[in-house]
Amino acid sequence: MTSKTEKLLSLLNGQPVIPVLKIANVADAVPLARALSRGGLRAIEITLRTADALEAIRRVAAEVEDAVVGAGTILDAKQFDEAAAAGSKFIVSPGITSQLLDAAKDSPVPLLPGAITPGEIMAAREAGLRFLKFFPAEQSGGIASLKAFASPLADVKFCPTGGITARNAADYLSLPNVICVGGSWVAPDDLIKAGKWDEIEALARGASKLAK
Repeated sequence: MTSKTEKLLSLLNGQPVIPVLKIANVADAVPLARALSRGGLRAIEITLRTADALEAIRRVAAEVEDAVVGAGTILDAKQFDEAAAAGSKFIVSPGITSQLLDAAKDSPVPLLPGAITPGEIMAAREAGLRFLKFFPAEQSGGIASLKAFASPLADVKFCPTGGITARNAADYLSLPNVICVGGSWVAPDDLIKAGKWDEIEALARGASKLAK
């Protein structure tokens, strides 16, 4: 297993669910990260889908000591570098490109790229990556596809994201080639907007107890 994969796995540290977050209001970032951390989900992914995403990453990295903040929806090398400079401890991409692989090769920040086809998975494997995002999971064959990959691609592990909910997360986590899952159900938009941090903490606590 490569050192980058080992570093990524150590950052996630046995956490079964990685919250995938879209921060619409930067003021929500710190209390949200604190609520999730109190609930047992220290590692979080803040997606670059809003104008405030990079500032949200900066604030969480600077103000929430317990949090391990990563950046998601990274599409190119420029975004990779910006997210790393903002304090991201890991980088998540929906896919895999040569530009992203080059950026990751020159950075101490590990990359978790998306891969759903055998060719994409093999390309990532050739680049030394053994831990990949499987996205969009439900739309790409879900559990059946991951089961099919387990034998021919036995040394590759996955974090399925996309369509993962409280109802099916445990089924994904039961697979031998799944390390964790990514999901947004632990931090619903309505609870974030209402500032209901105790309810989000309770959702996080439930997710943190899912068996792997």
